[in-house]
Amino acid sequence: MKVYATYFQNSAQAPLVYGQTALVDPPRRRLRGEREKTGVLARPVIVGFCGTDHTLMQMGARGALGAKFPKGQTRLINGHEGVVWVPDQNRFAVVLIRGGDCYDPTRYGEDETYFEYGCDGADGLFADAGYFHPDMLLPLPQGIGENGCLPLEIAKRLVFCDPFACMLFQLERIEDLGGAHNFRIWMAREGLDEQAARKKAVQAVFERTVIFGLGTTGLFLGDLIRRKYPGAQILYVGMDESDSEKVQWMHEITGGAYVQNRWDTDAPLARQILEQLGGRATLFVGASGSAQEHRVAFEGRVLGCNGVYDGFSLGPQVTFDTMPFGFENHLIFSSINFRQCHMEQAILMLCQSRYDRLVTLMDKKTLIEDPVGAYEQRIYCKGAPLKTAVLWDETRIGG
Repeated sequence: MKVYATYFQNSAQAPLVYGQTALVDPPRRRLRGEREKTGVLARPVIVGFCGTDHTLMQMGARGALGAKFPKGQTRLINGHEGVVWVPDQNRFAVVLIRGGDCYDPTRYGEDETYFEYGCDGADGLFADAGYFHPDMLLPLPQGIGENGCLPLEIAKRLVFCDPFACMLFQLERIEDLGGAHNFRIWMAREGLDEQAARKKAVQAVFERTVIFGLGTTGLFLGDLIRRKYPGAQILYVGMDESDSEKVQWMHEITGGAYVQNRWDTDAPLARQILEQLGGRATLFVGASGSAQEHRVAFEGRVLGCNGVYDGFSLGPQVTFDTMPFGFENHLIFSSINFRQCHMEQAILMLCQSRYDRLVTLMDKKTLIEDPVGAYEQRIYCKGAPLKTAVLWDETRIGG
């Protein structure tokens, strides 16, 4: 079956193009131990743009995308955030992006494989149609879209399922690792038994939280921390003016404080963070995509003793001096992606949210006439909206 789509290729001049291409539908496994299944045809309705899309486009310009193409192909249809219509089932669905021959796609082993729709080895959503594993087409809550039309505000909220699910997984990992990292401190300090000490250690890891980067992932993580740990102190660091809409949204949603990065060097920024935080951070989340994250955390000594460093950025290299790192007992980890339960929870939570207010729609014609230009000049440029999405099939949007 041939469809029109945007797709990545290895080309310095045209790493992202719009045109006709043939779909592929190899049998896939959702999880190890399950049988392989061919895909179900679905038609994308709304698709969001992710920073990963931009990174993949840049890789294509460098000729470095070969390992990401579906087997036997020289292109990858991009897009992994959005809602599709499943004609044979007469319903809407959110695509669970990651699966494979592995027990847990978020933490696959050396003898396991994975795929990601729109990102790695499997075609994604920026197309007139696509084939997706039948068990990876997750339903919407009862009553939403049952008349064949999806309310626009719900459609816009659901483009966030992927990053919101990522942050649900991220919170889980911080809790798991932070509690294990520091529970013995609380056993010694307060004479608690192990179970009580682990609970105390989990709460304490969020006591002074720095989120370096004010994109959607940072915003969502702060939201989730505030919901579960209302006593947490959350401080954001970003480039935006303090009176910008994005910063005001952050204050409203997370109750967090804010430091605008106005400096050319790291030291004054680190001092300002420490002053506003009232001490060194118990948790430092790097979510800006900038190498400044780790310099401020380690060289600027913003991350405190026994602190947790969570690297959520793709691209920057993290370095640290082993002397203070070892003696100050830092924990550094990085975990990206999510399990199906996180995506299912994200769908429910987002449908009840107001995050549609953060989404700006781009006209489909603008995208397909100049895909590279749309990315560089509209979606990922100075002053770009916090989130951009495109209605791929407007006929499915309604009341």
